[in-house]
Amino acid sequence: MKFITKNKRETQKLARHLSGEFLKRSNPKKALVIALSGNLGAGKTTFAQWFAKPLGVKESVKSPTFVLMQIFKTGRTLPNGKRRLVHIDTYRIKRPSDMLRIGLKDILKDPKNIILIEWAEKIKGLLPKDGTWIYFKHAGRNRRIIIVSMTPHQILKSA
Repeated sequence: MKFITKNKRETQKLARHLSGEFLKRSNPKKALVIALSGNLGAGKTTFAQWFAKPLGVKESVKSPTFVLMQIFKTGRTLPNGKRRLVHIDTYRIKRPSDMLRIGLKDILKDPKNIILIEWAEKIKGLLPKDGTWIYFKHAGRNRRIIIVSMTPHQILKSA
């Protein structure tokens, strides 16, 4: 699916909508994994902030570039037993194996987790094949092209 947002508000609205849609379709036996890809300033963090709101996350969601990961409790009971939002940013990692040292495998296995990963292309080999990929691209001024796909290959080819 391809979306074009004309401003930050439309990107926020899309994030809120997709949050609910992904959650409804999530498997109660698996973590919900959403890989975010795109250039600096393309809207990944803005998307993550507004994706978190319908989940009931009360804390401010900021890019975890320097801490690599932030974990938030959802503020309400969610469908399919999801209880945590795990926000990961792999921008600064040198090798995918760096993420294994901070427990990525266990995070990906926990069915209570909703996981958003910025710069996910850096660790695509570690991610489950059934995750959702979202690619963000500048389209002039405040416009963004946002492509949602089930495979990284479709996303990264269209970039």
